[in-house]
Amino acid sequence: MKQYSFEAIIIGSGAAGYAAADRLFQLGVKNIALITEDRLAGTSRNTGSDKQTYYKLTLTGDQPDSVRQMAETYFAGGAIDGDTALCEAALSARGFLHLVELGVPFPANAYGEYVGYKTDHDPAKRATSAGPLTSKLMTEALERRVLSLSIPVFDHCTLERVLAAEGQAEGVLCYSTELHDYVLFQSQYIVYATGGPAGLYARSVYPGSQHGATGLALEAGAMGKNLTEWQYGLASIGFRWNVSGTYQQVLPRYISTAQDGSDPREFLRDALSDEEIFDRTFLKGYQWPFDPRKTEGSSRIDILVYQETEIKGRRVFLDYRENPTGLQADLSNIGAEAHEYLEKSGVLSGTPFERLAKMNPKAIDLYLSHGIDLEHEMLEIAVCAQHNNGGLAGDAWWQSNVKGLYPVGEANGSHGIYRPGGSALNAGQVGALRAATYIAKQDRSPKALSAEALRQAEERMTQLEGLQTGASNTAEIRRTLSTRMSLNAAHMRSEQELWKIAEAARHELDGFWQTCTVAEAFAEEDRLQALIDYDLLIAQYVYTTAMADAIRDGVYSRGSYLVEQGMDDGSHNDKIQEAALENGQVRTWFRPVRPIPDSEQWFETVYNQTQV
Repeated sequence: MKQYSFEAIIIGSGAAGYAAADRLFQLGVKNIALITEDRLAGTSRNTGSDKQTYYKLTLTGDQPDSVRQMAETYFAGGAIDGDTALCEAALSARGFLHLVELGVPFPANAYGEYVGYKTDHDPAKRATSAGPLTSKLMTEALERRVLSLSIPVFDHCTLERVLAAEGQAEGVLCYSTELHDYVLFQSQYIVYATGGPAGLYARSVYPGSQHGATGLALEAGAMGKNLTEWQYGLASIGFRWNVSGTYQQVLPRYISTAQDGSDPREFLRDALSDEEIFDRTFLKGYQWPFDPRKTEGSSRIDILVYQETEIKGRRVFLDYRENPTGLQADLSNIGAEAHEYLEKSGVLSGTPFERLAKMNPKAIDLYLSHGIDLEHEMLEIAVCAQHNNGGLAGDAWWQSNVKGLYPVGEANGSHGIYRPGGSALNAGQVGALRAATYIAKQDRSPKALSAEALRQAEERMTQLEGLQTGASNTAEIRRTLSTRMSLNAAHMRSEQELWKIAEAARHELDGFWQTCTVAEAFAEEDRLQALIDYDLLIAQYVYTTAMADAIRDGVYSRGSYLVEQGMDDGSHNDKIQEAALENGQVRTWFRPVRPIPDSEQWFETVYNQTQV
């Protein structure tokens, strides 16, 4: 097979991966390569919202802000390490302005101030946006930069195994669909920008092209962190997109139908008064993530949608063609907050579509570009997984417990229970810079692969080539694992059901290479799907064990999930749950959060000290 050796390699072609390649080159690490399954796939390039947010330090106006204040905002979210929070705050301006210099069109006023607005869990108007496709624009700008530097990009290379021995990363084994062969990339420095484990859930707003590779990192010995913490919310499912912001604030009708489209009903009216429907729908716009603290408020809608889709087996739609029943023509019977907002927007009349067309025409154009006409058809929705706040554990330089392995972007579990909207985009840029800075200071001279790393590569090739051929069951494996995850391990969780899922995943892993079957006519393609199934089963086993263990240890409803034991009492907010896969068994534990450091502020001291 083909073999390459590099000083550092980057796995993933999203905003975090490209940023890491750019920063490494900038810092003098030029013998590098970026490896990706599909350059045009992934979450960064293919997701957004009505106004996708980027979170950074305030750079406008007279409202006071500071690095410490921003770090404290992060830290207040609970279960987050203070040194990570401080890094994300301190480097937010640098990461943001680098994107500006690369051409991302963040809006500035006539005097060059980058104005902002408040997002969820944000006290200081630190949010900004380049529109519905902010992360796509970021990815494209960073990609242009990387390609201009002639950094080699290995496209159509699917990650098959992370090679690590005695706690040290040594490289990765991939399969190239261009070469139709395995490719071994040797490097002791791996930036792991593979995104979150998006393929875990059937009800998902992640693009279909994103499935993640968290399981393969866990297999290599990397620890998980805060695996219990996710964000879930309402999203369209034909074309996967968050229905937040103006999609809700224009007050569409919520319609439930039978599977064949018959029996349409405004089902919210079965549980809520007209005034409650209008109020909660409007609030759902900027309280988009499901939140157990709001189950009698805006998150009641998520619960009612879940009951229709998952319990009753019906379909749910947003209808922008007509106003909800009971809404007066002049909108005079809606709450004061909603009325003031819509009045200032000049839309106290018309249909939801007409209001949306005036407030945010780009939101309509987005769906039109995917063949969905909101003026003439309903939009099917469900409660979907959207972002993993947890992920792989890393230190203040984003290095995992496996030396040389640096998870960045959503692969890194840098967030806590709650996080400001848009902080994920900042975290990816900061993590890429921190990892690159650390790698640039290390001895990167090439070292031969150990016998153990070679054994791991050989074992994985043998497993994949030894899969039985016949009627393929790779799609059925994926459907089974993702369906049980959405039903019982998303925003509605049961400890008993979580243990069942964990046991099922463990059992399926034990016999995976003997029971997974690939289609003989499409063996190459199907083997890649088999490997994805294997990765997701590892992730499911570790994640659901961590979720169940957390409930057993007294961590109840918080963040974006609800359990039958009731609300969490906050006693674990200053702790972080970590998890590891050891000899086929999952071990979990809690540790105290690392506090926000008392950072050195004396100029002469900082001037003469070395960062790394």
